[in-house]
Amino acid sequence: MSNSAIRILVVDDEPFIHKLLTHMLAGLGFTDVVARESGAAALELVDGPRPPELILLDLNMPGMDGIELVRKLVDHDYTGSVILVSGEDERVLQTAVYLVRAHHISVLGHLNKPVSIVDLEEMTGRWKPAVAPNAEIEPYGPAELRSAIANGELVNYYQPKVNVQTGAVSGVETLVRWQHPVDGLVFPDRFIALAEENGLINDLTRVVLSSAMRQAHAWQEKGLRLKVAVNLSMDSFSSVTFADVVSDAVLSAGVAPQDVVLEVTESRLLLDQRAPLEILTRLRLKRFRLSIDDFGTGNSSLTQLRQIPFDELKIDQSFVHGASRDNTALAMYSASLNLGRELGMEVVAEGVEDLEDWDLVRRTKCDLAQGYFIARPMPASALVEWIAAWDRRLPQLVAAS
Repeated sequence: MSNSAIRILVVDDEPFIHKLLTHMLAGLGFTDVVARESGAAALELVDGPRPPELILLDLNMPGMDGIELVRKLVDHDYTGSVILVSGEDERVLQTAVYLVRAHHISVLGHLNKPVSIVDLEEMTGRWKPAVAPNAEIEPYGPAELRSAIANGELVNYYQPKVNVQTGAVSGVETLVRWQHPVDGLVFPDRFIALAEENGLINDLTRVVLSSAMRQAHAWQEKGLRLKVAVNLSMDSFSSVTFADVVSDAVLSAGVAPQDVVLEVTESRLLLDQRAPLEILTRLRLKRFRLSIDDFGTGNSSLTQLRQIPFDELKIDQSFVHGASRDNTALAMYSASLNLGRELGMEVVAEGVEDLEDWDLVRRTKCDLAQGYFIARPMPASALVEWIAAWDRRLPQLVAAS
């Protein structure tokens, strides 16, 4: 679709901004542009026969401000996209972006006043036509998942972790998928909660862990010794015998505990921590490595770091991807990295999605990195070939940094 066909609405209480943005947009080929000075007037257009497909929205307006207008756009079933335009400080703009996304409205980003033509071109270039919402996905039932576990329909994929300074592949994270006979590959967000809610998580964890350990042993026999990480659900930590279940599964596969990383998401740690503390401490005594996953997104991060003997800290991807362009995320990333160092922990940067993220983790000397820029999760059979390709790619990445 050409720029001239995109319907744009500029909402700002200053007539000068109307003229300025309309002129700049015309220079970029956008000719179907209208402007309104209030949220109420904007909503009349949204409800009209030709609603805007993109709204450039000022946040700080008298009467109905931009934040209130966003909420009303939801009530009026707006399906287009939004660009926030404001002279407010960066953190206010970022919070507003998060809020718009929480309302499930497409937000392309934010522009600071005075708006530059370069930034406006880059931001409007992100626009894509609205896609009709998918029909509601029918949820799976516990009986179907129970059958999948019993019939071997769960398969493990593996996402590599690499040493940031040398680029060497140090390990993989195990990520379970459901190979559904009808729906194909189903991602865990559609069945992990189902397993937790219906008492199936222990059986699921045993299948994932046993398969991952057999694979780790197979790699070791080929001379490829990797630390294999497995995610643990906190619902499994209600029984103090869980430590023995994990230990038996690992040792029976012929894998050393120190080659296994057990990842726990901090936001899932239970309020009553007596059983989890016992289990995690026993696992640590058995020489398993413990990792606190998605660090920075839970409610009691520092308390958990003090109470539980973690070896590894994984910085949540929301503080890594794009942090070089986001001062708030960068501060969170740096604080997490320094905290991990002070506590003598190995630090993993999750969400390394592009070259800028890779340069950041190398420049700050993070220990390990993981993300789509390095590799997407893959079947075990693809790992050896990927490592060869990564080794060919690596010299250029190290030189570029």
